[in-house]
Amino acid sequence: MPSISAIMQDNHRHCDELYATVEEAVANGDWDGAERSWQAFSAEFHAHVDQREEGQLFPALEAANGPAGPVAVMRSEHEQMRALVNQLQQSLTVRDREEFLGLGETLMLLTQQHNMKEENILYPIMDQLIGEQAGEL
Repeated sequence: MPSISAIMQDNHRHCDELYATVEEAVANGDWDGAERSWQAFSAEFHAHVDQREEGQLFPALEAANGPAGPVAVMRSEHEQMRALVNQLQQSLTVRDREEFLGLGETLMLLTQQHNMKEENILYPIMDQLIGEQAGEL
């Protein structure tokens, strides 16, 4: 069974790849392709953040370790990321290329910084404290 770190890092890369497909379509003016790709990205983003992390992993870690500072920080950053995803959806809906690409840069910077914290700090803690639950989670 792969570790929580390995599973979640793979999921980060998958989300990045899905977003890159959206961004490429927007940059090329392929709005129909962008909409299709956006649906895949948006679904995976919310599954990762809302279901896997906040729905399963964070509660399991808090049950094992009590309310932890890193989890509170990650939740706060998730809120920022959700807000950007909502703004991106709006700019995609009105087909505002420049706004979408600008917001996308902001999302990617925030996501890269966020993922580094999770991958280097939070996931290794999870592997240690709740790693035996990886199959269930």
